Amino acid sequence: MVGCPACGTEVADGLPECPRCHLAASLFPAVRDAAGPGAPTDSTYLRTIGELLATVDLETPAPPAPAPPARGLLGRPARFPALPSAAPAKTVPPREAPPIAPLKDLPALPSAGTAEELRRRVEEYFQIGRRLGLDFTDFEGRASAAALVQDVPSLEVLSREMFVHVASAVAEEYESVLARRNELAQLVPTPSADVELNAIRRAIAVGDFNGAQRRLVHVRDELLRVEEGWEVGRILVTECDLLAQTLRDLGGDPTPALGPLEEGRRCFATGRRADAERFLARAAVALWTLLQPRFFDDLRRVRDRLVELRATGADVAPAVKELREVASELRQRNFVGTVIAYRRLRAFVDRSAAPEPEEGAGVPVSLRPSSSV
Repeated sequence: MVGCPACGTEVADGLPECPRCHLAASLFPAVRDAAGPGAPTDSTYLRTIGELLATVDLETPAPPAPAPPARGLLGRPARFPALPSAAPAKTVPPREAPPIAPLKDLPALPSAGTAEELRRRVEEYFQIGRRLGLDFTDFEGRASAAALVQDVPSLEVLSREMFVHVASAVAEEYESVLARRNELAQLVPTPSADVELNAIRRAIAVGDFNGAQRRLVHVRDELLRVEEGWEVGRILVTECDLLAQTLRDLGGDPTPALGPLEEGRRCFATGRRADAERFLARAAVALWTLLQPRFFDDLRRVRDRLVELRATGADVAPAVKELREVASELRQRNFVGTVIAYRRLRAFVDRSAAPEPEEGAGVPVSLRPSSSV
């Protein structure tokens, strides 16, 4: 019996995967070594990247011996570029969050009132507009002039115009906060925000913009609190998705490492943050283990293409810079930073390898210059 390095389940000898998190047994040693305390630096792949760099940039020596890696899988969080469009692949489904209806229609315009009622209504709209950051400069002069002479028709027109502006702004703010909640709710429960969002929708429906705006502030604060509490896990999910997609792009199959990712998502859905982060970190290590051989094979292909480009006199300095970044991220054991730098490097090479369009390509025949006879 051996213990699964992702979830700790005892796994009988001969089983192909962990019965709980479905991590492939073949990945147990790599995940255990990488996730353990004081995980050693993999000098093999660092030496490989140094050799590749020296091959392309002959004036620059290979990177020195690597420094001790930062604790954990990542040296620092990174910004993640959009993944390229590729053939649809089976991914871990997001958490099914309870739906919250969007706004369908704005409330009806308020009925007319006395000069005093209209004045109070306009003043309320001014207060809400200031909290929403709206520019009501034009309305201020009109309101002062109409209130000074008790011009009820003008106050009524002003009130209706301001109502439309405030209603649109509050509705837009609601939709923005709802979109933020929907994204977050794919990973973790958001019960407090859900209650408030439903109350906000009802308030907007009856024209209670003051109450809706106060609740919107509360929801934004609540979502920020949830986001900050689960930030590490959200980063890890993005990292796993990036590693898995890169593996697919290179013709690999991430399935043996997706079990811990699915378990991590389940822990997210039930509010078990520590367990979620542990599973997701192990999933990222397992995905990198699967990706590494194909990654270096393609990196050698990229290296060969850079050598060819340099021989033709092409400027490969931007690509060499990215290759150095790949080496730097590997030295810190920031595997996702490595993949991001590699993607930029590969994009440079792929663009350089694309054939230039023939003269006149894409131009209608009728617009091309005719050959002289």
